Amino acid sequence: MRQENRKLPKLIVILGSTTCGKTSWSIRLAKKINGEIISADSRQIYKKMTIGTAKSPGEWKRNGIRRTYYIEDVPHHLIDFLDPGKFFTVAEFRDKAIKYAKMAHANARIPIVAGGTGLYIHSVVDNLQIPRVPPNRKLRKSFEEKTPSELLTWLENLDSKTAQSVDPKNKRRIIRALEVCILSGEPFSAQQKKGESIFDTLQIGIEVPREVLYERIDNRVDEMIQQGLVEEVRNLLRQKYSWSLPSMSGIGYRQFKKYFEGIDELDEVIRKLKRDTRRYAKRQASWFKRDPRIKWCLEYEEAERSVVEFLEK
Repeated sequence: MRQENRKLPKLIVILGSTTCGKTSWSIRLAKKINGEIISADSRQIYKKMTIGTAKSPGEWKRNGIRRTYYIEDVPHHLIDFLDPGKFFTVAEFRDKAIKYAKMAHANARIPIVAGGTGLYIHSVVDNLQIPRVPPNRKLRKSFEEKTPSELLTWLENLDSKTAQSVDPKNKRRIIRALEVCILSGEPFSAQQKKGESIFDTLQIGIEVPREVLYERIDNRVDEMIQQGLVEEVRNLLRQKYSWSLPSMSGIGYRQFKKYFEGIDELDEVIRKLKRDTRRYAKRQASWFKRDPRIKWCLEYEEAERSVVEFLEK
């Protein structure tokens, strides 16, 4: 059957920059439309990392043989499930997210992808055909000895397109692109092809004025410190989780490296954490603004109306 003649299952996406309100909007919407949430947050996948990832309090419940994470009685998937010492690729996210979305429909529920990791969302919405190149520890170890600038220069020679789009300060992303290029023999950018659509998707973006967003970021960082973020990082180090791991290289954790090495004072860590989070929010906004299909909403009620109309089509 031709794609335009078959009815695709519905998928809702709630996206936006950090602290914009994705969690509260998605939970509220899930309760309204009988939904299940699939987290698209590359940091909240990790266990033992709650405060620094701004993970909402939840609990694991058993449903037959399956365990599901619930926040405010709403089932969540792809959150709080991975050991911080392990790797998780975009391809793995895509496969699991699609599986959970199909399972939601099989149970007469509506899947809601909610998060701020643009590539995760892109992989599901556009059914990206992502290269199946597993992480290579030996290769990554050799990369860790180089600076992001040196790695980016190398990537420019292998894949100029990816080198131009990747965050030049995100060493982990640069290393992954190099890893795929070297092990597959093809540019990373050439391997991310769009497949045939799996879902009929509505993407809702949460629009927040920049000054409001930055104030929220500053307040959240202060709250994280009060909640015990320093001790959370200390406990991870006690368990021998390395700063070179993807989990420990993220915002909310890597800023503490110099603190635990006795170089930075806590006030400096807080300053850097607020600065880096604001920069991250700006990059998220830039990524999402490139997609004209996203419907941007200032108020939740506007988003809910759009979702209800979309589902009734």
